Amino acid sequence: MNPERLHKHDGTVAPVLRRFLPALVVLMVAAAGCGGGSKSNGEAAKTADQVVTDAKAAATSAKAVHVSGSITDAGQPLTLDITIVKDAGGQGTMSESGLKFEIIRVGSKAYIKGSDAFLRKFAGAAGAQLLKGKWLQGSATTGDLAALAPLTDIGKLFNGALGSHGKLENKGETTFKGQKVVAIEDTTQGGTLYVASTGTPYPVAIVGGKDQGTITFDKWNDTMSITAPKGAVDMSKLGSN
Repeated sequence: MNPERLHKHDGTVAPVLRRFLPALVVLMVAAAGCGGGSKSNGEAAKTADQVVTDAKAAATSAKAVHVSGSITDAGQPLTLDITIVKDAGGQGTMSESGLKFEIIRVGSKAYIKGSDAFLRKFAGAAGAQLLKGKWLQGSATTGDLAALAPLTDIGKLFNGALGSHGKLENKGETTFKGQKVVAIEDTTQGGTLYVASTGTPYPVAIVGGKDQGTITFDKWNDTMSITAPKGAVDMSKLGSN
């Protein structure tokens, strides 16, 4: 659960997207927004591995969730704020070192709209002027924007996040931001996963080690909608003339 350890920089056309993904996959944090009463759900008495299994099952069965927070990449803060709807897609914003962009996925199509600084970095001055304020459309299954898919798919997100860890230890019941939780520590990679100890055992937080950041999830199963932007520019046609 150490975000620093799994960062990768592969130098593709969309390097910011590629760098976000490995870190987020190991920092999954879910604040169980639906509550569930004060009665214990029994997770505190289970083995660490069973708690993680239960948390993954709860998360992947959810209809919707909101993800937000920050982590650190080589000393630079990465932030995200994304809403995900099961079997539909997701939308939100991400940023690194002042490079901010909006993302949307609807079905098999992905969309991205970069800030001025983001466009200047990856499209140059002329390209930034041309694409200013515009959405770009591409495939969510192949190509550069496919890197967004795990961030906008509840199943992929949590199966990846909670399936990658070292040796786990159940530290018992505690509280996280006022919520009753079970603390599961990754003694190999570092970091702690917090799982709701009342109601449905949603993951409540995985907090990295020193200066590694926290991602939070809330608004479980809230009614949310994902809408494709109008007038998006097809990325496959850029530079084809």
